[in-house]
Amino acid sequence: MSVASLRPSHPLRAAVSHPLVRRLGRALAVGVGGVLVVVGAIGAVLPGHLGAPVLALGLVISLRSSFRARRQFVGLQRRHPKILFPVRRLLRREPEVAPVAWQALLRMERRVLPRRWRVAVKLRRRFWR
Repeated sequence: MSVASLRPSHPLRAAVSHPLVRRLGRALAVGVGGVLVVVGAIGAVLPGHLGAPVLALGLVISLRSSFRARRQFVGLQRRHPKILFPVRRLLRREPEVAPVAWQALLRMERRVLPRRWRVAVKLRRRFWR
C-alpha cells in the first residue's frame, strides 16, 4: 500500500460524486434542456425565427442526461420521421446548420406566402445554377 492511497480524496470531488448531488445535477440539466426544447419548438413554428438550433441544443442536453427522454425521442422519431429529420440533422456530430436553416426558410415561405410572392426558390435558381 502506498502513501497516496491512504490520503483522503479531494473534498470537492467527494461532494460532487455524492449520489444526491448527481441526481440534482441531472434533474437540473433535464429541466434546462426541457425549457430550451419548448422555446425552440415555439421558435421553429414562428415565421422568420430559426428555433431548430435552440431545439437541438435543448435535446442534446436533455437526451444526454435522461434515459426516459431518449426513449420518448426514439418513439417520436418513429411516429413522425418527416418532422424530426431536421432536428436529427442538427444533433449529429458535425451538424449541417446552413442546409437545415435553408429548408426551414423554404418551408416557412411555402406556408406563409402566396406562390407569386415567394422569393427564396427564385433566388436560389438565379444565383446557384
